Amino acid sequence: MTGHLTIIMAAVVQPASPIWGESLSRLDLPVMVRATIYCGTFALLRILALTGLLALSSPAMAATLEEMAGQMIVVGFEGSSATDPSVEAMAKEIAEGRLGGVMYLKKNVKSLGAVRAMNEAFRAASPELPPFITLDQEGGAVERLTKDVGFREIPNAATIARNNRPDEAEAIYAQMASGIADLGFTVNFGPVADLNTNPNNLVIAKYGRAFSDDPQTVIAYDEAFITAHHAAGLITALKHFPGHGSSTADSHEGFVDITKTWQADELEPYRVLISEKLADMVMVGHLYHADYANGDGETPSSLSSRWIDGVLRTDLGFDGVVISDDLEMGAIREHFTLEETVTKAVRAGMDILLFSNTAKYRPGLSGEILAILLAEAEADPAFAARIEESYNRIVALKQRIE
Repeated sequence: MTGHLTIIMAAVVQPASPIWGESLSRLDLPVMVRATIYCGTFALLRILALTGLLALSSPAMAATLEEMAGQMIVVGFEGSSATDPSVEAMAKEIAEGRLGGVMYLKKNVKSLGAVRAMNEAFRAASPELPPFITLDQEGGAVERLTKDVGFREIPNAATIARNNRPDEAEAIYAQMASGIADLGFTVNFGPVADLNTNPNNLVIAKYGRAFSDDPQTVIAYDEAFITAHHAAGLITALKHFPGHGSSTADSHEGFVDITKTWQADELEPYRVLISEKLADMVMVGHLYHADYANGDGETPSSLSSRWIDGVLRTDLGFDGVVISDDLEMGAIREHFTLEETVTKAVRAGMDILLFSNTAKYRPGLSGEILAILLAEAEADPAFAARIEESYNRIVALKQRIE
């Protein structure tokens, strides 16, 4: 009977779930009893809430499918002040539960005061389930906050590793993370977990973004980066799974084939940091490997279940949030439609769909993505279940936002 009560109570506190009805049908109860429980769920929930016996404090309890799908979307925006129409529109979508977060680019940063005001508006839009307010602030060439607006810049990863021990690097990253957190951000897309195996690499080695070509060195400095950010209350994202350091092309520009260059030791930083419970998010790159592309000659890692559900989740044991690299990069945009990109990514196991909205800015992009998610979920219960899985992971991670 204890098992019966568990499922019944799950139905009471989360009646919108596409899963609980199936669980209820498996109980060894008379048909009329099951029907009574099903039909009475909403009424019982309302009575409990009104009498104060059930506190709906958890965002997961009352989420609709639209709200669950909305949490999976993070987009870039126009504007650089809290009163800009695009910023106000983003805050409205966050408040309505149709958007999970925003992505900053340099164009959004005109002053630190303006950034702080925008982030206050984004946070105020959904205080119970805070948005992911994200940026890329690695150091070196990859920075959104610069000395031009009064933010203290730091060197790139390669320079930091060359000139500082890991404990010294942690102190450097702690100062940077404190400044980021003070402005109201919640997520920094870093550290880079790539190995610097190709010195002619156009996107990693060229800008000194990797700490080393040695996995153990990369792990040590990644740990320093993450520890410093956690101390400041920030969420981090290991990138670019399964490894961009050996590539010979730039996924920002187009198709990147790592079949002949990628090595298994590029997974080692992920393996260790996941086992140490230091991986908040893992960002998946748009990297094609023939052995993991379903035999179609075009599926990149960001759309591949063999990489995400297979290697990352099953082999490496990662049960946290998986986020895509920008899905408007040439490696994706030139090969897949928006609908194909969204549905393939979710089916592959992606939790957060990241769109910079820079290829051709569209104010309604997040709404387009949401409509695709809802239409596919309506047509396919398995797709709806995938959305719920992602939502649960996202909510669990957002509980850590300070």
